[in-house]
Amino acid sequence: MHTLISSWPLHGSFSNNRNLVPMIAAPLVNRWLQVQKKLVPGLQLILWPRHLNSSESSKMRGKAVSGKAIFVLCVATFLAGSLFSSRTWNLHSDITDDMKLRTVNRDCDHKRKLVETNTRDIMGEVKKTHHAIQSLEKTISTLEMELAVARTSRIGSQTATEGAANHSLQKAFVVIGINTAFSSRRRRDSLRETWMQKGDELKKLEKEKGIVLRFVIGHSATPGGVLDRAIDDEEAEYKDFLRLNHVEGYHELSTKTRIYFSTAVSIWDAEFYVKVDDDVHLNLGMLASTLARHKSKPRVYIGCMKSGPVLSRLGVKYHEPEFWKFGEEGNKYFRHATGQIYAISKDLAAYISINSGILHRYANEDVSLGAWLIGLEVEHVDERSMCCGTSPDKEIHEMSDCEWKAKAGNVCVASFDWSCSGICKSVERMKEVHRSCGEGEGAVWNVNLE
Repeated sequence: MHTLISSWPLHGSFSNNRNLVPMIAAPLVNRWLQVQKKLVPGLQLILWPRHLNSSESSKMRGKAVSGKAIFVLCVATFLAGSLFSSRTWNLHSDITDDMKLRTVNRDCDHKRKLVETNTRDIMGEVKKTHHAIQSLEKTISTLEMELAVARTSRIGSQTATEGAANHSLQKAFVVIGINTAFSSRRRRDSLRETWMQKGDELKKLEKEKGIVLRFVIGHSATPGGVLDRAIDDEEAEYKDFLRLNHVEGYHELSTKTRIYFSTAVSIWDAEFYVKVDDDVHLNLGMLASTLARHKSKPRVYIGCMKSGPVLSRLGVKYHEPEFWKFGEEGNKYFRHATGQIYAISKDLAAYISINSGILHRYANEDVSLGAWLIGLEVEHVDERSMCCGTSPDKEIHEMSDCEWKAKAGNVCVASFDWSCSGICKSVERMKEVHRSCGEGEGAVWNVNLE
């Protein structure tokens, strides 16, 4: 509680000069005291009594105070009160400001916590959604693979009652696609005269052993032209072609390979699908028995596995325009089967057929196939009997690799020269290679495919 004392009489007999100051100051002091009481709760105002008894009055009159002293006292009292009220008001303002600041801080902290909580909730939902999408994509991918296998099995068992226009898949053990070109008529004839059956023998091999042989070719840039008519005439004579919806060209081999597998899967329900070049010697019996050993495996990729250099220099053979994707200069490709011959199982052929639209094609078709399969759960079988040499070897008395292996009882599946990416001068030498490296007539008929 605060106490303020006013110590002059409001009524008294003074000289003219002495009465002038109290008359002026008294109203101001009274007004100031009223204001101070409002500003400072609990302020007690002690004023000098308005009416004094005679003894007190006589005492006061005995101790007269000058007007100047009263004026100075008023001013001093006014200044003291102003200072006190100012400090009290500042204290009140400080307390009020501090309370406001604390309130604002509490509001900010509450809002910040709300924002942080909402952010965490949103991020959590985003992560959950992302995981759900990934899981869904994985499930869809798995279902597509299973659907492809189921589709080939189901269509293969359809009957002819579904209509002549709706062809059933033909059952087979292996489909062998022999990659050829418009200009390779003599190469094709050299195969028909050596290791490849023709005419009735071709049909019998397909019916009794499930071994399908077809030359694989597309069409020319001008459909119906002289090149296409020549293939049509050859097909009418031998009936051993698989025509693709594909424009022929050396730099389109990756596309041709992809279309070959997709087309073959749509016609035959086979355990294996093989691609072989038309300048390679092949022993059909050895190929069939080798594949039969892997029949129980769901996803298998068979061939002579290699990892050659990535050729970045423009103008060289097998130049890879996308060499930069394989790392620094001098790097090698991932493991993949050499392009002269390779085999893949049914599931992998179905995978290529299903995803053919998004499979990236590199300049070299064997690299492309390896890239399509490298990221899958696939068993790579490095079968060295699929790449025996056919050139004479001076170190073994002029006998070729495939010849001395045949004499030792280890007949090769396929033979060619690495230096020529096939049999060098295959048209002239195919009969010679067949005679020295062949498995013998009738071997394919005796092979057990169970």
